[in-house]
Amino acid sequence: MSKLISIVSPIYNEEGNIKLFYQELNKFVTPTNYDFEYIFVNDGSRDNSLVNLLELAQNDSHIKIINLSRNFGHQLAITAGLDNAKGDAVIILDSDLQDPPGLIPQLLQKWEEGFEIVNAKRRTRNDGFFKDFSAKLFYKFLNSILSSKIPENVGDYRLLDKKCVTILQNIKEKDRYLRGLSTWIGFTQGVVLFDRDKRHSGVTHYPLSKMFGLGLNAIFSFSHLPMKLATFFCIFFLGISGVTVIYVLLSIIQGHNVAGWASTVLIFALFSGIQMFVLAIISEYVGRIYFQVQNRPLYIVDKIITFKKD
Repeated sequence: MSKLISIVSPIYNEEGNIKLFYQELNKFVTPTNYDFEYIFVNDGSRDNSLVNLLELAQNDSHIKIINLSRNFGHQLAITAGLDNAKGDAVIILDSDLQDPPGLIPQLLQKWEEGFEIVNAKRRTRNDGFFKDFSAKLFYKFLNSILSSKIPENVGDYRLLDKKCVTILQNIKEKDRYLRGLSTWIGFTQGVVLFDRDKRHSGVTHYPLSKMFGLGLNAIFSFSHLPMKLATFFCIFFLGISGVTVIYVLLSIIQGHNVAGWASTVLIFALFSGIQMFVLAIISEYVGRIYFQVQNRPLYIVDKIITFKKD
């Protein structure tokens, strides 16, 4: 029997891309010797994305639509798709056509060669100067503080062997950074290079604010740097306070008049600032712990839709 490949695509307000994306998928899926299932996760779209998906599904029994009860975010939408995938391998692929479906045969070839995770790495990208520059800077910084390095210029476009998917299904982190988790679990990882295109239609659903949030998830989930920074500042300013105390005591012993008010205000302001910084780091961790121990489901499925052949 042919191996089954699941293609997981999160959908959020992609009505202008869905049908063309589906056509492009079929171009590169049909000639292969695999069976495929298309898992489209509608992540609370407010346009006609669900309507377009239903039209496609009525004519293709390979399509499975997972309709979430609201917008849970890109990473959790992918998680919902992974949890419902039945394939021997799963390919995660956005529907905006920036990551080309034409790479699928190469991903499968690498998988057949024995790689259990195959990452699609961007050789070039057309996201604009600021996003290109900030992404390079972020990955350089992130890999400088991590023991388990995250591949640079690799998004969520990748192939995962079934056993890797099973492991990810058992990881119940709320603040998910799937790019980091896919590296953290290990296994043999291959790379396929490609040139990233511009978005076909619509606007990016990863503005600066969401990119910043995703970056925080990466740092707080895979690095102890924030805690180390807090410890460093505490020790550093404790040393300064010790030197200040010694200076004041020596001045008193030598009978010098110590005006003191300017230095007192300065030191007070400095220590207040560092206390606020450390408290901000602590509150970030406490908030994440609280979010985790609430143990709410990662996402809520409204319904799963498939149209079986007669």
